Amino acid sequence: MAKDSTLNKDNHPDYHWVTGQLCLAGMLDTRMLSLLRAIEASGSINQAAKLAGLSYKGAWQIIERANNMAPKVLISTATGGSKGGGTRLTTAGKALLNLFTQLEQQHRAFLAELNRKLTDDPDMLLLLKPLAVKTSATNQLFGRVSEIAIGAVSIEVRVSLKGGDHVVASVTLDEWRTLALDVGSEVLVLVNASEIMLAVETLPPLSARNSLKGRVIRILQDGVDAEVILRLPGGDTLSASITLASLRNLNLKKNSACHALFKSNAPILAALPTEAAPISVIDPE
Repeated sequence: MAKDSTLNKDNHPDYHWVTGQLCLAGMLDTRMLSLLRAIEASGSINQAAKLAGLSYKGAWQIIERANNMAPKVLISTATGGSKGGGTRLTTAGKALLNLFTQLEQQHRAFLAELNRKLTDDPDMLLLLKPLAVKTSATNQLFGRVSEIAIGAVSIEVRVSLKGGDHVVASVTLDEWRTLALDVGSEVLVLVNASEIMLAVETLPPLSARNSLKGRVIRILQDGVDAEVILRLPGGDTLSASITLASLRNLNLKKNSACHALFKSNAPILAALPTEAAPISVIDPE
């Protein structure tokens, strides 16, 4: 069954490529100011802690730290049992909260301007768009669709990688329409390490449609399996998970030449977004 999911629903000109947290004087951050706002609204440490997503003890620690480090008391408390008694912001506390609120507005406007500039820069977006995809697949390769072959049962999508290699992925007609792929579309090719076979000899005819030749740059062993990382000619890396017995039989070492083999139904295609479209993924199972 194919799965179609949206990985990034905010992929439009307002997407937050640049993010940042505001911190004042090295200690006054959004968590502390959220607590100040909650105290101002509720008049109770117990309620304010809940509103700010903090424990009662954690809220008290923040209050004590703020009062100890500020030249003027920020929060006035009257202990009244487990409910926290009466709590209010002092004049200094209110002034600090107002200042931070103004800075937050300016901070948001600053980040919005940076994101707008990035959205208007096609070269920068080309670098950033693949990073917006979150996936558990071990291997993620950027490429462009170079050929689409429509068959009676399935569609083969040929993707050119940046090093000149090609990957073929099979999808159904419905999946192809969902992804809205065309020649020239930018995609990520996602392949799980367990889907990849390795070979070191001259290859006989194989049923696997994909064969990428690289060199071993690293081998990791955990006592049961081995992870072999190859570097492809274009600089991409590819990870394959094999048994320790297979590792010994292949006699793989660092700098060994090696073929990574996988079938056309192994890759998951992720269509990288345009300004108006979210990221879509098809997992051909």
